[in-house]
Amino acid sequence: MMVRKAHLALAGLALMVANVAVPAVAQTPMSGPSTIVPGPTPVTQALGLPAAVSVTPQTMVADLEAPWGLAFLPNGDLLVTELLGKLRYVKAGTNWSLEAEEIKGVPTVTAAGQGGLMDVTLHPNFSRNKLIYLSFSVGDEAANRTRIVRAKLEGRALTDVQTIFEVTPAKSRFQHFGSRFTWLPDQTLLISIGDGGNPPNSLDGSFIRNQAQNLGSHLGKIVRIKDDGSIPKDNPFVNTPGARPEIYSYGHRNSQGLARDPVSGRIYATEHGSQGGDELNLIQSGQNYGWPKVTYAVEYGAARTPITPNQSGSGLVDPLAVWSPAIAPSGLAVVRSSKYRGWDGDLLAGGLRLDQGRGALIRVDLDKAGKVLGQERIDLGDVRVRDVRQGPDGYIYVLTTAMRNFRDKGQRNGQLVRLLPAT
Repeated sequence: MMVRKAHLALAGLALMVANVAVPAVAQTPMSGPSTIVPGPTPVTQALGLPAAVSVTPQTMVADLEAPWGLAFLPNGDLLVTELLGKLRYVKAGTNWSLEAEEIKGVPTVTAAGQGGLMDVTLHPNFSRNKLIYLSFSVGDEAANRTRIVRAKLEGRALTDVQTIFEVTPAKSRFQHFGSRFTWLPDQTLLISIGDGGNPPNSLDGSFIRNQAQNLGSHLGKIVRIKDDGSIPKDNPFVNTPGARPEIYSYGHRNSQGLARDPVSGRIYATEHGSQGGDELNLIQSGQNYGWPKVTYAVEYGAARTPITPNQSGSGLVDPLAVWSPAIAPSGLAVVRSSKYRGWDGDLLAGGLRLDQGRGALIRVDLDKAGKVLGQERIDLGDVRVRDVRQGPDGYIYVLTTAMRNFRDKGQRNGQLVRLLPAT
């Protein structure tokens, strides 16, 4: 088992623990420990990272409305989800274009708070079976959850839409849905599920975030299912009494970046901390990533009360990197391309907000063993980075939205951006 170890060595950078309040909801500061037992992973202040000069952004498509996730089709075209409930078709080629009409047959979603139509992915055998998968939120303020459906893409419409997974239990408020996909070589599907929200949001008499340590709940987990929604027999908790058999790993807060390296086979996830303490993790079957027992994060509110005195613990997996102030991670890609000099095997982590004015991409430089060697910041302007993927042409594509009013209906300020290597 991997225990919490330090994997970050950043020469010449000032590494410090600093926290900026980015509250999702107003909360009352709570009492807690006055001292922190430092963890082994140094903390990176993203705004202090060097800015990359090796790439320039090129806008391929504009006029997207709160885009959230993207998937490349075999012909190079794209599917893009919009948080308010639309699945869009983007034509690639000499002149990229967003088709005016959305794809028909998408189920009704609950678009509220952090919820809506979220990730999209293609079945590994899509060219043969035409199957796609969507994640979205359903329910109301009192009881809502993440749902996963499988459907056939026939032209510009979905047919044979089937629900293959739903999160149990339901939760209140529209926070922390997680909801990233990644496929494993055996054609099983990993899905990240958020912990349910911030205090004072509660379940069964305690803060709902404690569900991340409850194996009888999907909340705060990464789950693994077969392509039809059935449960793999080799899942780590299949034979654990009282555990949800879909669970692959646990102790997560809200993972909105999830990616597998096709060369090394390593699985990486980025997850939101609370007012800082965002993490990059190496995901392993059956392991506990600590939330909220151990964390670099603090409670929302001016007091910045520590959630726990512990940033590390026996039997708990350490993050590869920690970011404070928050980058609000969303979208994650492993670069396996010769287009970008020195980037092969590195990670690109999207950030919704590095400060009050912009998000960015963070390039995490990894060696062949997966050790973090350094980081740099890729600024894209006054935008939130929602998703990042490598296209079949080897280029990196990024979904962005405006910093302000990005959820408001009619705000068509989302873009699909391609990163071009600087000459």
